[in-house]
Parts: sequence; C-alpha cells; structure tokens
Amino acid sequence: MDQEKMVEMMSSVIGLGIALVGLLIFIGIILFLQSCYSRIPQEHRKMEPGMVWLLLIPIFQIAWMFFVYIRLAKSFQSAYAAMGRNDQGDCGEKLALMYCIAAVLACIPFVNCLALPAALILLIVVLVKFNGLKNGLPATA
Repeated sequence: MDQEKMVEMMSSVIGLGIALVGLLIFIGIILFLQSCYSRIPQEHRKMEPGMVWLLLIPIFQIAWMFFVYIRLAKSFQSAYAAMGRNDQGDCGEKLALMYCIAAVLACIPFVNCLALPAALILLIVVLVKFNGLKNGLPATA
C-alpha cells in the first residue's frame, strides 16, 4: 500500500471517529433532555419525554429543536409556578431561543464562523440552566 492510500485511509478513520463521538455526545444531550421532561410532573409537561428523540431526524431537527427547548423551559415555568416559586424567571426560555437561532445560523456558510461558537456556548449555558431547574424539582415516583 502506498503512502497516499495510507493517509487517505487514516483520515477516513479519524473522520469516522470524530463523527461517532459527535453522535454519542448528541445522544447524551437527548437523554439529558428526556430526563428533564421526565422529572417535570405530567400535568406541567408541554411535551412527552420520548418526543425529544425526534431530534435525531436530519433536517427536521432544525425546526424541532425550537419546540423541544422552548417547551422544556415553559414546562419548568409551569412546574415552578405550581410550587409557588417565581424566583427562576423565564426558566431559560430566552436562552433556549437564542441557542436555537444560533444553531440555525450555524448552518449558513460564512455566518457559521461566528454562529457555531456562539451556539456551542449557548448550548452549554442552556443545559446547565436546565440541570439546575431539574435538580430543583422533587423526583417523581
């Protein structure tokens, strides 16, 4: 096997590895979002936990993420309001909207140079916010 073929094969293996790691991270995020919906009492959920798996559908996920993230924030708002707590503000609704918009902009050539880092940072902030809100709710049986 000549050196050029070897380099081509190695780059394919590395690319496949990176794609696999990205998919595993994405599945981890989906599992986290599902656990957030599961922690919210049924009467306050704006979406069923299993519906987050629709994020795995290519292209459809661009629109569906708006529903998943914003409805999760609204679900937290409803659950916290029922507990008589209004100290959480909008429960990350505006952050979730900003993340979704940045993620859509990250799909546009040239704009993605700025939007992708912003989307990644906003995703981390949103997930941390949702984790705090999830931990503030009593565990459901």
